[in-house]
Amino acid sequence: MIQRSGSGRRILTYPAVHPCEAIAPQTLLNSLITLTHIICSYKSKFIASNNRNARETVRQIGVVRVFLEEIRDGQSVLSASAVLCLSELHLAFQKVQLLLEDLTRDDARVWMLINSDRVANHFRVLSRAMGTALDVLPLVSVNAPVEVKEHVELVTRQARKAMFEVDPDDIRVVEAVRSVLVGFEKGVVSGGSHLKWVLEYLGIRKWSNCERQVKFLDSEIEVENLTEEKREVGFLSSLKGFMCYCRCVLFNVVDGERGRRSETKCSSSEVLNRLNVEDFQCPISLEIMVDPVTIRTGHSYDRSSIMKWFRAGNPICPKTGEKLKNMEVVPNLALKRLIQQYCAANCVPFAASDNRNLDTGKTRLAVAGSLAAEGATKMVAEFLSGRLDVGTREEQNKAAYEIRLLSKTSIFNRSCLVEAGVIPHLLKLLSSADSVTQENSIAALLNLSKHSKSKDAIVENGGLDLIVDVLKKGLKPEACQHAAGTMFYLASIEEYRIMIGENPEVMPALMEMIKDGTDRAKKNALVAIFGLLTHPANHRRVIAAGLVPVLINILTSSDSEVLVTDALAILSTLAEKPDGSVAISGCKALDAIVRILNSSIPRAGKEFCVSLLMALCLNGGNDVVLLLVKSPSLMGSLYSQLSEGTSRASRKASALIRLLHEFHERRSSSPMARGVLPQERFVHVR
Repeated sequence: MIQRSGSGRRILTYPAVHPCEAIAPQTLLNSLITLTHIICSYKSKFIASNNRNARETVRQIGVVRVFLEEIRDGQSVLSASAVLCLSELHLAFQKVQLLLEDLTRDDARVWMLINSDRVANHFRVLSRAMGTALDVLPLVSVNAPVEVKEHVELVTRQARKAMFEVDPDDIRVVEAVRSVLVGFEKGVVSGGSHLKWVLEYLGIRKWSNCERQVKFLDSEIEVENLTEEKREVGFLSSLKGFMCYCRCVLFNVVDGERGRRSETKCSSSEVLNRLNVEDFQCPISLEIMVDPVTIRTGHSYDRSSIMKWFRAGNPICPKTGEKLKNMEVVPNLALKRLIQQYCAANCVPFAASDNRNLDTGKTRLAVAGSLAAEGATKMVAEFLSGRLDVGTREEQNKAAYEIRLLSKTSIFNRSCLVEAGVIPHLLKLLSSADSVTQENSIAALLNLSKHSKSKDAIVENGGLDLIVDVLKKGLKPEACQHAAGTMFYLASIEEYRIMIGENPEVMPALMEMIKDGTDRAKKNALVAIFGLLTHPANHRRVIAAGLVPVLINILTSSDSEVLVTDALAILSTLAEKPDGSVAISGCKALDAIVRILNSSIPRAGKEFCVSLLMALCLNGGNDVVLLLVKSPSLMGSLYSQLSEGTSRASRKASALIRLLHEFHERRSSSPMARGVLPQERFVHVR
């Protein structure tokens, strides 16, 4: 009955639950008392905005708490009308608790400040609701001391008449923030002391406090973009620009970041390590869910799959078979975030649920969101470029780290940073003797290398050799894996693909990473090699370097479906040419490939399996075909791809079935070959 924090509700929304009509009076009373204790505990917490209104509400509810405890201790028999009043009181108190929870969030202070008027109105409405409920409560029938009743009557009058105006100090700070945003739109900003005054008022005194505000605003922008109106996106983006500017310009030290990031990463890894990819797969499609929704039975499915199930006339839960009273679905945002974290940790692409959302997401990342955000980002980029150029070693390291954060997801941020000229300065820092500076610099370059103009800037400033040096002998394993990732993006340009392949140190370094690196490092090395393969000379170099046995080892020994899929992608590309097929066939990999095709690997992996087998048949001759014809489980897996696989996998499977069928028919004409595979196992596929 009592709302708990962390329920996934959106800030400034108050989904209170009305007590049921059949609730026992004593149960209701005890729940109310517990709720008042929770509310009164907020008295000791820091409240940045609407502080006066919050304290007054907590004071009033404290008086009511004493009254409720007297009712409980006096064992009063509550009438039906009294129970009704207490139910209304319970509903109002739930909303007060949620409102106070929002006000005391340390990551939403600037957003709650900007919404001061809205919050004050909430207090006003809830206070009136409390006053109305107490006003109709039959005090005469309640066993409580006279002075306690008098206090309640006083609070009732105060609750109904209190104005709950916005605090004048809140108004002044809000005006200061809006003034800064107007300055951002014009490309100017007020002095640092003005900004520090705003942050001090909000209790934002450290870099980490500021970063929490940025993350919160970013999550709100993401949620707001899912709505039809997208009403708040512009202003949220402006505030995010404001906080990013403050974080980058006003704070010289990233407080406790190494320890905090390490601790957070460990915690996230522990959670994700306990989960299998099956936990994120839709029970219907067996693919990782893109838009998970929950139906009435509590089970989650991908939205497109469950809606298709319902449209097919199936009003039951696919997992339990339970008949559904309604076919409503509720977005499972917590699961979606977990899937996104898993995909990010394992370098799995997280697709948008449809083309419209995909286009919207790309557009959102390619623009600033507002004029103020655009101005703030450009000024931050110029500031950071200057710090990289002439700053102290500590300032350069922090600037590299800020660029790393800013360029992680935003296309617009990357554009501003590249235009500000940060790439030559970051390349110089790759030779730093400080491992943290080197890691931050190469990670920033990895993010920036996704931008079209950055690739030329990196290569023209001699960055290729510097990145190869980090790939070979980076001071931290993380720096090496970031270098491999950067290679992948540089390899998207034909000219640079040739240059990278001609460097004799690249292939051995990538091979070493695949053999001994972490899963993330292996992933980056594999995609880098895959990116290089479109140049014919690199195809030969990869085979000559001895990569094929290493890839086969991944197929037979790795537990990571992501790595297995990437290895299959490279092998299927190599097998398209005779020398690649010969190298793969020489490793006796057919059994492993067929076993993977029969497994629960995602559809992309199965597609690569079919493509690989087809290429081996075409380039490896009858020996390969004969081995496949003898495989008892292969045909069933190929037929399943006709209906369950991707369109490309279906076409490849159809062609492979036809090839095997024709081979069997030729062999059947020879008495020596009869019995290889029963004729009825084949269905002619056109």
